[in-house]
Amino acid sequence: MPAKLYVGNLPYTAAEDDLQTYFAQAGTVVSVAVVKDRASGRSKGFGFVEMSTDAEAQQAIALLDGKEYQGRTLKISVARPREDDGRR
Repeated sequence: MPAKLYVGNLPYTAAEDDLQTYFAQAGTVVSVAVVKDRASGRSKGFGFVEMSTDAEAQQAIALLDGKEYQGRTLKISVARPREDDGRR
């Protein structure tokens, strides 16, 4: 079952293809999503990477959390389920 990771402190120039390549060193990347501002289209500085297994997700955390990526120190953790804030 795929495991989703939260990736924080991304550089605003981070591209999804680059992140996929970077996280592939820890295993099979299922999907990558960089969260962007609706109005400007600019990255908000965080995103999500889905790894193919929990073991690969843990490997990605062990290998990449706290490492520098394009001049920024990544913060990687298991993604929490989205909370409904009632705005939708």
